This record gives sequence, structure tokens and C-alpha cells, in this order.
Amino acid sequence: MRLNKYISEAGACSRREADKWIEAGRVSLNGQPATLGTQVADGDEVRIDGNLIGIKKQQVYIALNKPAGIICTTEAHIEDNIIDHVGYPERIFPVGRLDRDSEGLILLTNNGDIVNEILRSENNHEKEYLVTVDRPITDLSLRMLAAGVKIMGELTKPSKVIRVNPQSFRIILTQGLNRQIRRMCSALGYKAQRLQRVRIMNIHLGNLRPGQWRHLTSAELAGLMD
Repeated sequence: MRLNKYISEAGACSRREADKWIEAGRVSLNGQPATLGTQVADGDEVRIDGNLIGIKKQQVYIALNKPAGIICTTEAHIEDNIIDHVGYPERIFPVGRLDRDSEGLILLTNNGDIVNEILRSENNHEKEYLVTVDRPITDLSLRMLAAGVKIMGELTKPSKVIRVNPQSFRIILTQGLNRQIRRMCSALGYKAQRLQRVRIMNIHLGNLRPGQWRHLTSAELAGLMD
């Protein structure tokens, strides 16, 4: 098994992040600095920053209703980090992120392989958000959001947009640019006052209260893996 896959299946991080750690000299194999592409055999000893890791027997998939103010980082020294908030007994990490001021559904796992699968934009996985802006939004603006808005030098992919009330709408995206919805609103002269993610693919926020989390059901997992 390739070293980066071994590390991701141990729940340490994604394969891409594992490659960065290997290049940075943080990973050793049988006491020697590891290199990219290294193969791990049965009985080999893999360490990250001197800490022994191994394949986990059970993979963990969690849905969290992230409150505003919680930061999607695994860095323990950062206050209000998502890992301390969840308090799970095993090492897990978030799949993607919601910015500090945003709230709603986020997944956490110890399976590094699923991360890139969900986040890869060409897979066109849907993510649905409920957005409230600072003033009544026009029908024209909603149509522009749906057609695509130029942010950070590129036009966003077409999306589905549904009005909820004069100042709120639902938007379904298939990409995840940095602070995309906030930037799209800003480009049209609005400020997103509340941004809540309510769905990732087949997984819905449902009745989870802010700060609560639950394990994914077998049906949700099956849909996630399709």
C-alpha cells in the first residue's frame, strides 16, 4: 500500500495532506525518513512526528450542526477549533469547511479517501444553503446568482436558487470556492447576514440543534459512497 493511502486510512489526514507531510520530513518508515511513493508492507512501522500510527478497524462518519464561531481546523492551539468542540475520542477531521461566521451541516471523518471524493468539483456534488441578506433581494439578483457571478476573476458555475422570503433564499452549489456565497452576494451589492448549510449530497441537517452531532446512517453512507 502506498504510504499516503496508509496514512489517510489511519485517519491522520487526506492523501494530499499526507504527501505534504512526507515532503516536510514529518513521516518516518521503520525509523528512516519516508519519501513520496514509498510502499508500506505488513509489519512496517509508520510514524508522524514520532507518533506511531496504524490502520483503524472502524471508519467514523459524523454529521455536525456547526454553530457560528466554531473554526474548521484541526489545529489544537486555535481557540474554538471544531475538533475540541466535537470532543470525539478518536482522531477525526472535517470534510471541507464552513467559515467561522457560517453555520450548519459539516461532515467529519477518519477516512482520508472520502475527503477528495466529496470535495472534487468535477464530481458536481450538491451542497444546499439557506442565506439571509441585509435587505430585500430582487428577482433579478436571484436570477444572476443562479446564472453565475464573477468573483475572484472567475465566473461561478450555474446554481439553483429559490426565494424563501424577501431577504432569504436557498442556493444549491456544485462547487466550493473560498467564501463563495458571501462573495457572490457582495458582488451584487448584498451582505450575507446568515449563512447556513442544510444539505451535503444526500445528507440533510434535519433536526440537529446547533452544536449537536450524530453518526451517519447506513443509508446515508451508501449514498455518500455512490
